[in-house]
Amino acid sequence: MGIKQKLGLGVASAVLGVSLIGGGTYAYFSDTAETSGTFASGTLDLNANPTTIINVDNIKPGDTMLRSFQLKNDGTLDIASIGLATSYDVTDKGNNNNGEDFGKHIRVNFLLNADKVDVPIYSTTLSELKGMTPDVIEGNIFSGWLAERGGKLAAHTSDTLYVQYEFVDNDGDQNIFQGDKLKLKWTFEGKQGRGEAK
Repeated sequence: MGIKQKLGLGVASAVLGVSLIGGGTYAYFSDTAETSGTFASGTLDLNANPTTIINVDNIKPGDTMLRSFQLKNDGTLDIASIGLATSYDVTDKGNNNNGEDFGKHIRVNFLLNADKVDVPIYSTTLSELKGMTPDVIEGNIFSGWLAERGGKLAAHTSDTLYVQYEFVDNDGDQNIFQGDKLKLKWTFEGKQGRGEAK
């Protein structure tokens, strides 16, 4: 091995030694800690029982029909409001209703409790209700009765609602509605309340 190679190898060894010594001067203690978390959202699960609230035939002006049904919260979150949307279709038997809407002659009388209240607290026709979306918890329909639960439908609970339908007798000729059929659809939409500190 030549002198140049010996000198080069010596310089390289010296540089390596200095770097190891210098690297050692920057040594430190260390430790780690880990945390984790989960976010699981709750559910709103609103159901009606029965799903067919009313199915009657052969009604005539003056008839009333009282029915009850349950709204159930099968979810894990409380439902703060339940909006009611109304739609219906009328099948004309062929008597030419002259532009008259059968829904204007079917009145809906909502009751608080059939055992204690015998006067409707809210009365409107299906036709008028079609243009509204009342809240069946906080609104003027059931507020007095359902307020027992703080104005909400709590998780895993149900409320029984009573409704009375009436084919209004207007003391006039209603022959144009003979044989007509009205198919009603009520859609209840439950909504959560405000967020809160957890």
